[in-house]
Amino acid sequence: MTDAPRLTSLAHGGGCGCKLDPAILRRLLSEQPAAGPFERLLVGNETSDDAAVWELDDGTCVIATTDFFTPMVDDPVEFGRIAATNAISDVYAMGGRPIFALAILGMPVGKIEPDVVARILQGGAEKCAEAGIPVAGGHSIDTPEPIYGLAVIGTCRREAVRRNADALAGDAVILTKPLGVGVYSAAIKREALDAADYSDFVATTTRLNTIGMALAAEPAVHALTDVTGFGILGHGLEIARGAGLTFVLEASAGPFLPRAEALVQDGFVTGASHRNWNAFGAEVDLPADYPDWRRHLLTDPQTSGGLLVTCAAAQAETVLACIRDAGYAAATRIGRMVAGPARVRVDG
Repeated sequence: MTDAPRLTSLAHGGGCGCKLDPAILRRLLSEQPAAGPFERLLVGNETSDDAAVWELDDGTCVIATTDFFTPMVDDPVEFGRIAATNAISDVYAMGGRPIFALAILGMPVGKIEPDVVARILQGGAEKCAEAGIPVAGGHSIDTPEPIYGLAVIGTCRREAVRRNADALAGDAVILTKPLGVGVYSAAIKREALDAADYSDFVATTTRLNTIGMALAAEPAVHALTDVTGFGILGHGLEIARGAGLTFVLEASAGPFLPRAEALVQDGFVTGASHRNWNAFGAEVDLPADYPDWRRHLLTDPQTSGGLLVTCAAAQAETVLACIRDAGYAAATRIGRMVAGPARVRVDG
């Protein structure tokens, strides 16, 4: 095949930015029958959590999740690595350890050479190997756009399960990775990101959220989730809804990728950022005259984003130090949970 197309040119969106509109997804889920009174189903779809959790006889829990998307980069190996990292993250976000994965593959036959597809699978297998798990099988179909991801199975003890709905009033809120991935991906699609910024982008999106296992062993940590397609506001709102509290976000605290602010001011904004705000903006309180570009950073869809952690305020600095010592240098205390309606309030 000559003049092979760029992977990103074959997809209408990329990464977690191609998620369904959060308002539509919430309506669809509300119309589905409840999972039912299964005593061993500890986490289902009732709180929009990262994965399902089923308890076995001895107190061991099975964690099951699936995640896949269209390309946000043109390098097939990097696409596979990013997609695999993102999918495995859901297990870490529940406090679990992944044990194996199944590949999910959809490719436009005739538009992509088999060698390119093989390199996507290679990238995914490399990240699984880094996480210490095999790709034990999978399924593939012919699709109009390239799609790759994983179904991942993990385990943990019941006491280690961390839901997104268990934050407590007074908790500090910590984010482990920088925001701005969607802004960078918009620049990639328009070939406007330089090599250094691209390296920053790949480094954060391929950084496994293994710290989730250590955080789940800490009693002071109450709630965990990973920040993906709905941005920091959307996933923070899920925590607020689950706990029946207000999430106060100190927007000036960051963390952001180095050029995120400059790029978003230059107009590099994804369609998903607009969809996110339209879906849940009515549940967010912004300061007066808050600039649109700052709001776009808060609704920016993240792919393989960091963990959003709520923990007892008295232990917050200890928890933050543990995260940074594990290699998440950008980890930052970004807000707090307070009594009030299930909303997000942006300060600063």
